[in-house]
Amino acid sequence: MTIDRFSRLRQWASASPLLLLAACGGGSDGGSSSAAEPLPRLSAATPASLQKCAELASQFNFAATTVTAAALVPAGTLKIAGQDVGEHCRVTGRMNDRVSAVDGRSYAIGFEMRLPRNWNGRFFYQANGGLDGSIGVASGGIGGGGPLNNALNMGFAVLSSDAGHAGALGPFFGLDPQARLDYGYRAVGTLTPMAKGAIQAAYGKAPDRSYIGGCSNGGRHAMVAASRYADQYDGVLAGNPGTRLPLAAIANIAGAQAYNALATTPGDPATGFTVAERTLVSQAVLARCDALDGAADGLVQDTAACQASFDLARDVPTCSGTRDGSCLSAAQKNSIARLFQGAITGSGKTIYASFPYDAGLATNGWAGWKFANSLNLDSGAVAFVWQVPPENPTGFNGPAFSLTSNLDSLLTKIQATDAVYTENALSFMTPPNYGKLPALKQRGAKLMVYHGTSDPIFSSDDSVDWYQKLRADNAGDAANFARLYLVPGMNHCSGGPATEQFDMLSALVSWVEQGQAPERVLATARGAGNAGGVNADVPASWAPNRSRPLCPYPQVARYNGVGSLEDAASFSCR
Repeated sequence: MTIDRFSRLRQWASASPLLLLAACGGGSDGGSSSAAEPLPRLSAATPASLQKCAELASQFNFAATTVTAAALVPAGTLKIAGQDVGEHCRVTGRMNDRVSAVDGRSYAIGFEMRLPRNWNGRFFYQANGGLDGSIGVASGGIGGGGPLNNALNMGFAVLSSDAGHAGALGPFFGLDPQARLDYGYRAVGTLTPMAKGAIQAAYGKAPDRSYIGGCSNGGRHAMVAASRYADQYDGVLAGNPGTRLPLAAIANIAGAQAYNALATTPGDPATGFTVAERTLVSQAVLARCDALDGAADGLVQDTAACQASFDLARDVPTCSGTRDGSCLSAAQKNSIARLFQGAITGSGKTIYASFPYDAGLATNGWAGWKFANSLNLDSGAVAFVWQVPPENPTGFNGPAFSLTSNLDSLLTKIQATDAVYTENALSFMTPPNYGKLPALKQRGAKLMVYHGTSDPIFSSDDSVDWYQKLRADNAGDAANFARLYLVPGMNHCSGGPATEQFDMLSALVSWVEQGQAPERVLATARGAGNAGGVNADVPASWAPNRSRPLCPYPQVARYNGVGSLEDAASFSCR
């Protein structure tokens, strides 16, 4: 672990008077913000009933928009956690139909809206993940894995979209420069006023309050909206955000190359860091870090202190002979430690962010991103969606691209432009003015970000670094309008040995409309019998409904010294 990283992590874990105030619940991040400047209080939304549905197909008119269908969906047709979702109107359509002058394919921004009979006066933009391309059911995620509710069931009018391209194109939609920009940010800007117009037509009034939320690339969409469309959204919910997605993808490709160099089966990076070896490291992390929060319970709550305490070279046995799962070779230790510190190019340039050591490395969710998606998803996205010029699709081989590409060259290509692709990937994918959100703050809107500390593709360290920048831009305290919640053990958006079933959306609404700052959010494990679906990564030694508070950074859930280790009431954010 580098000296610079040790220094940074020790700064997180201790020292400054500002952090000490936060830990005591004073006027700084994570505690009440009574000392911070007062911000506008937005009024609460008021409900209304659906007035039109089928008529929208012929009566709703908006520029460059075609409504393809509008019909009532009976109660019970959709279910959430086994419960019926009420009657609602489903509207489908598309915007900006066109034929690309570059690849000759047809493009449009496809969408679905679901408008509940009994509306709560709120609009929710469902930001979808991955490379988009699919119009998911417009139900509206509330955060975490296996949700027990959704925005539609709570009375929101919800929109979902394909972000401007059909999934059948795969990453090749990136050959069209406009489709790149729609995916990056323009689809949200295009759809938002249309959706609000459709709501006005359906209910006789526009939404009183508007929210946007999603996880992964959906979290990135939300972060982009917080910056680019702060005038349009009152509440932003960003989960495990791929805020710097192109860089994260190249870092994951760097990981594939490093693991492949360690592999016992060339071409199979998973054999460079096997499940037995990942289990060994996870157990070593727990042995060093589990009790730092006051409870040996299989969860590393104090992530910053853990990074300063755990050392891969010291805390994991070094193989003296053949690798057998009980040790790591010296080469493995050097390479894996470098990846966790932050992948670098051949010329020594840092690509993305560091990753925290945590307890969720042995899971299938962690392995899938590191060893499979790095070869089959990241390769196509870099080659065709972000690179300038894009690769030739004919005969393209994703795994070969990932395992043989020069990392310095990839970094150069995603920052390049030409006469066809006039905006580079870091421009159209990343929020402008990274770490600064003055417009969102000054109008009284709120932002909640959550991030699993065992996320294998988008590092929670990157979200911490972003939040530190935001704090610095707000005199050291951003808690009166933006908060970050680390989710110990959670993989990418869900899974992992974690309490990862939670409702951030209700907390966000209460903050935006009632001024009730979310000092903690209750999270529960999805053990046997969970109505939202069982998380196979929950250890058998845990109670199936174990609960914990998720605390606003830099606070940590610490054991009170008494009470059940299975109950959130036994832990305090401090």
